[in-house]
Amino acid sequence: MIAALEGKPKFSQLFMAYLLARNSRIEEDLIDQLFNSSEKRLARLLLLLANFGKEASSQPIGVNISQETLAEMIGATRSRVSFFMNKFRKLGFISYNGKIEVHSALLNAVLRDKSEIDRKD
Repeated sequence: MIAALEGKPKFSQLFMAYLLARNSRIEEDLIDQLFNSSEKRLARLLLLLANFGKEASSQPIGVNISQETLAEMIGATRSRVSFFMNKFRKLGFISYNGKIEVHSALLNAVLRDKSEIDRKD
């Protein structure tokens, strides 16, 4: 690996960019775990999995992912994930019928100070 990094500057640049991006993502995840509720962590994860970007339309999540896996990823129980997924569906943030489709309303709710996520229980 050291030889590849020293001998191939383009590879070295790409690898360093990857490491820095990964480090940044780990820091964001740690901050998320420390300061946000499991509900907001799930919302953030769904947005990330859907590659939610500039498009204002719904974005499907490209892979089938179980509630158990989502729970492990956000540090919650499967039953809490199920509760939040149902809540998100009722609020129109997602469509969930076998495949998860994330709507822009979820992004808007996460970005607000007093989001609909916290207010509508």
